[in-house]
Amino acid sequence: MYDVIVVGGGHAGCEASLATSRKNHKTLLVTGNIKNIADMPCNPSIGGSAKGIVVREIDALGGEMGRNADKSLLQIKMLNSAKGPAVRSLRAQADKITYPKEMLKTLNNQENLEILEAIVEDLIVEDGQVKGIILENGEKINSKCVILTTGTYLKADILIGSTRERKGPHGEKPSNHLSDKLKEYGFTIKRLKTGTPQRIDKNSIDFSKTKIEEGDKNYLSFSFDNKYYYDVNNQQPCYLIYTQPETHQIIKENLNKSSMYGGLDDIKGIGPRYCPSIEDKIVRFADKERHQLFLEPESLYYDDIYIQGFSTSMPKDIQEKMVHSLPGLENAKILKYAYAIEYDAIDSKQLKQSLETKVLKNLFTAGQINGTSGYEEAACQGLIAGINAALKLEGKEPLILKRNEAYIGVLIDDLVTKGVIDPYRLLTSRAEYRLLLRHDNADMRLTEYGYNCGLIDEKRYKEFNNKKKNIAELINELKNNKLVVKEEVNNFLQSLNSTPIKDGITLYDLLKRPEIKISNLKQYIKEYPQDVLEQVEINIKYEGYIKKAEQEAKKMIDLDLKLIPDDINYDKIHNLASEAKQKLKTIKPTSIGQAMRISGVNPVDISLLMIYIKKEYHNESK
Repeated sequence: MYDVIVVGGGHAGCEASLATSRKNHKTLLVTGNIKNIADMPCNPSIGGSAKGIVVREIDALGGEMGRNADKSLLQIKMLNSAKGPAVRSLRAQADKITYPKEMLKTLNNQENLEILEAIVEDLIVEDGQVKGIILENGEKINSKCVILTTGTYLKADILIGSTRERKGPHGEKPSNHLSDKLKEYGFTIKRLKTGTPQRIDKNSIDFSKTKIEEGDKNYLSFSFDNKYYYDVNNQQPCYLIYTQPETHQIIKENLNKSSMYGGLDDIKGIGPRYCPSIEDKIVRFADKERHQLFLEPESLYYDDIYIQGFSTSMPKDIQEKMVHSLPGLENAKILKYAYAIEYDAIDSKQLKQSLETKVLKNLFTAGQINGTSGYEEAACQGLIAGINAALKLEGKEPLILKRNEAYIGVLIDDLVTKGVIDPYRLLTSRAEYRLLLRHDNADMRLTEYGYNCGLIDEKRYKEFNNKKKNIAELINELKNNKLVVKEEVNNFLQSLNSTPIKDGITLYDLLKRPEIKISNLKQYIKEYPQDVLEQVEINIKYEGYIKKAEQEAKKMIDLDLKLIPDDINYDKIHNLASEAKQKLKTIKPTSIGQAMRISGVNPVDISLLMIYIKKEYHNESK
């Protein structure tokens, strides 16, 4: 008997099983192929816009992705470094051999965790509760909770041109019956689709026709441990190229041969809107003369190059023509052809915010089964599902992150409140309070939660509190350190192209000037770690905007605290719009705030709902 069984060994499954086992719950991780644990079947990268902040949030909560990414870097850079702090985010090329190897090592060394190679075909269900799993061979394994993290393996089909094959991402056997069983239990099953581009032999590329893209020249890390496992001066480069008119012509002339544009007439899966195939880009953005592509290294152990931005489901002979039309790839050797993959997922509106399903008790789901795309989106869900499964076993309230606390909170709230039509991808634009959800302050936002959940150890927590203390001390020092009018002071300011002072000014107020950096003031303050200096500078320079965002967030929090009774009958609310009634009954929001975020529920509906609750429930309590 296990406390928790995690089904699937991808990024969600790894985080979920580590979280439950680290919280001293006996955990079994079941995966179809141990060699594919923490596999990266598509892009060889971790992070990116918004996603890099999610990896920092995972680390702040005590998850593993950030630490593991740091151990396997080929290249790392800070995106949008010239822009404001709200959109800065780390992106790294990860070694496709090292990353899963290091993660498997971590799993194997973890107490309370066992790994089993098997296919799960069904769940043990009694009285609406999950009691374990049933393997392909009929063996039953009991547990108190189950977490499904099946990725793209539910009835997976590989699509290339007019061919369809029932296979997983690497040609493995998929799970052919589990999604049918979930449907029988009451889950709404959706069909989604994603894809991957070709892999090219590095030695067949003419890099003289490309633009080199190198990593940053200063050391960076996802983890707040700030450990560096790479040589900053010896990072692997990426290369930028663009599609050509010939590329577009080849695609247009053969569009009917693409799986999604006529090659197959039985495609039901909806592809990712924000990571479309190249033929989808050509059709949707017909006015664009070219699209940028990146040639990215996959590993130090082999010479495959990934063409980022060139996923397709064209037949292999057309793919040859497409690739050879690209600059530097005229004689390229394709080692692995691009393909699309279609798979089953559940309707994420059937989830609670804890990621426990509303359909079956003690069943949690995380990752692509919930309709998301991306390693980072999967990993953060796995971590939260693991934490909340453990908290449920301990009789404690679930960890539910608010939209102003984490991108993870934004993602989960979007999933359970709005649902998905196409594979969900995190974007900075999805967050209303992105100035609060920055790369630099993920630890300040979430470490306390990680510590209270038991995933942050005492050493790390002590370092966190020391950082908080340093931040407070530095702010206090800047407020109390005043520059007086002196010739040397004004000469200093003029050297920075800053206006001389006529009266005294605190360093705190001086730092609000856009041309003044905290590094310019080091001669006037004590020595502090760089991450402390960075965070204090951002907090001071954006103080007005941050306060405004916090005030707006407070309004949302107040609405989230206005709870909707569990036994409410929406049919009794007079004049409530039929669409709103249907959505409210389906999603069953727990608060007025969540109800307001449901698509199709309008302000008038919310007013009627609040009046009804006040009349029917507040009067009852008197």
